Amino acid sequence: MASSEKVRGRVVDAHSHIGTMDAWQFYDLKEPVKPTVYEFPRAKDYLSHLDGLGVERGLVLPNYGIPVQEHAFSLNDLVLDAVTDNERLVGGLWVSFLPQNRDMTLRALEQAGTDGIVALKTTFLLGGNPDPTTWDEETRAVAEACFDAAERYGLVFHFHTSPGGASDIDNFVPLVEAYGKRVKIYLVHFGGGVSGHIKLVPRFLDWVEQGYQVYCDTTWTIGFGARWLMTEIERRGLGEDRVLFASDEPWSDFWSEYWKIYGAPVSDELKQRILCDNYDALYGTRT
Repeated sequence: MASSEKVRGRVVDAHSHIGTMDAWQFYDLKEPVKPTVYEFPRAKDYLSHLDGLGVERGLVLPNYGIPVQEHAFSLNDLVLDAVTDNERLVGGLWVSFLPQNRDMTLRALEQAGTDGIVALKTTFLLGGNPDPTTWDEETRAVAEACFDAAERYGLVFHFHTSPGGASDIDNFVPLVEAYGKRVKIYLVHFGGGVSGHIKLVPRFLDWVEQGYQVYCDTTWTIGFGARWLMTEIERRGLGEDRVLFASDEPWSDFWSEYWKIYGAPVSDELKQRILCDNYDALYGTRT
């Protein structure tokens, strides 16, 4: 985690996680593990991390990854405290479309208008599906409550994407096309794999052209993914305001994510937009 190297110019991190998790016996492992190696238990730990890198500000979200529905919800208070006490931070609240999590989600939405809360975050790794055509009435009611709050308070809705299963980008196409002109939808990890990138790069820019409020970061992108997206933005002349730099720390690695952007074969102007300016435009600055 520690590094003597500093970023070059202004950089803002649009997606990281704070809070701790118990070790977990994932898959068929013989014993519980903590694969991230380190975490940021408190806001001041995360801010110290930013200071060590020379990063200006950040957006923080509850840490998640173990199959315990209540865990990420339990960290919403930590996010609220972080954004209340630190003007360098904004945050997102954890929600879920699963009917079993309805009460926890509705309690989270009660804080959606809090100063410094700029986003909602959910995943379908813990169950459910983003495709609205698969929702039953109970699921749709919880989802609509989330979209209503996002629309009312101007929140950006962050969705985890990754290849295969419910989180595959194919399942998000109907979600974006049903809600993407109503609220801002942020596709975390940009599909998260080769198939996701190939499917998403042309479609993402088509969505921008068609008026959908779609955004993304390039965490977890494989090799060509970020490079292709950025070069297509310049070739087509649109979408330069829809990509944000993020590290996904502690689940990814800051420097590998940074160099995907800084080292890309695109203009310095586009790099600056991604590394800081698009964050400013989307979330503003706190004073």
